[in-house]
Amino acid sequence: MKQQKCKRCGTCCKKGGPILHSEDLPLFHEKILSLERLVTIRKGELSFNPIKNIVEPAGQELIKIAGKNGSWECVFYDDVQSACTIHKNRPIECRLLQCWDTEAIKNISGKNCLNRFDLLKIDDKLKELITLHEQNCSWDKVNSLLVHLSDQAQQADVIKKLTDIMQEDLIIRDKAVSQFRLTLQQELFYLGRPLFQALQYPGLKVSFEGNSLRLTATQ
Repeated sequence: MKQQKCKRCGTCCKKGGPILHSEDLPLFHEKILSLERLVTIRKGELSFNPIKNIVEPAGQELIKIAGKNGSWECVFYDDVQSACTIHKNRPIECRLLQCWDTEAIKNISGKNCLNRFDLLKIDDKLKELITLHEQNCSWDKVNSLLVHLSDQAQQADVIKKLTDIMQEDLIIRDKAVSQFRLTLQQELFYLGRPLFQALQYPGLKVSFEGNSLRLTATQ
């Protein structure tokens, strides 16, 4: 017999928390969701697309419920009970997802997705820093350089420019943490994942010499 209901195996929740949409805004107003439980996937950053079942650059900024224990497993998933701890107030993707019939969730994929500014107060002082970060350290800039990495004539210049961008990313993060006393989880919402952690590109190695980031080609 064809599956008709959730078996509570937890597979969906273990693969990662949902992307948030405008329909989920009431969950913030009711304080069910908070910024500390979110991660920003910036435009152009490689991310897993569960609909296509592939990793690809995000076509737009996405806000995702954070993982736990160093994994993407949804922070609201209870392993012991194999259940969602906010089930009655779960986001729209969770409400629509049926692993045996994905048509409903496919229909909202990429539509009405929330971004950081949708969730920040008008007078949030971090808005200016977020804008500066996007101007200086965008994934568009990084990706436009990566396409030239295999060109031996340009490689040294590309690596230098990538290193400068990644170092600037760290400088802005240090400023945000120091000035606004951000926790690590808050940083992951306001500025997304650090470039040196999120950049997974064959032929590149990231290392540190003291406080200085070093990027080298391995091929």
